[in-house]
Amino acid sequence: MSLIGDLAGKLPEAGRVTVGMPGMIRHGVVVATPHYVTKAGPRTRVLPELVDAWSGFDMRAAIERELGLPALVLNDAEVHGAGVVAGAGLELMLTFGTGLGNAIFDGGVLAPHQELSQSPVRWGLTYDEYVGEHERLRLGDAMWSRRIRRVVEALRPVYLWDRLYLGGGNSRRLTPQVVEKLGDDVVIVPNSAGIIGGVRAWSLQV
Repeated sequence: MSLIGDLAGKLPEAGRVTVGMPGMIRHGVVVATPHYVTKAGPRTRVLPELVDAWSGFDMRAAIERELGLPALVLNDAEVHGAGVVAGAGLELMLTFGTGLGNAIFDGGVLAPHQELSQSPVRWGLTYDEYVGEHERLRLGDAMWSRRIRRVVEALRPVYLWDRLYLGGGNSRRLTPQVVEKLGDDVVIVPNSAGIIGGVRAWSLQV
């Protein structure tokens, strides 16, 4: 919490705060956060003491105590999606960075979170392992981009979205050839959308 307090101290005065973090967050409480329970990041040993420390941790209450402000804590892809959704139909947000993030909005309303990143996808790998930064570095942008296209096409009949947004730090690494083939219902959005999402998220909750 001291880190969040230090960061907040460098920002202009505010009346409320939004925090996005990876993992399954329900009503501001951490159910699971796979990126924060390993020894040194993805593909390193999970530490049981960190699993215990994060499970059931009331992040919203802790931030409100630290900052003395009303807080909203969501999955980081949900915050990102809040900054770009049009509010019409079913809209899916996928973010690509360390792993895979996701959020669903129906008519502009944020749906309960599904932790797609931990679902097996191929060769026993989870989505986090299949399209995360580790694989992008191993494969190179061209092969990694083709893998992203396979993921999009596999998820299309599952969600039947009206609009799919692709964001996160690695979305800009998708090759133009792959982007052209994704379809008119797929939009690449800037990572900076998460800043706008931090404001809009307050009005898009279930």
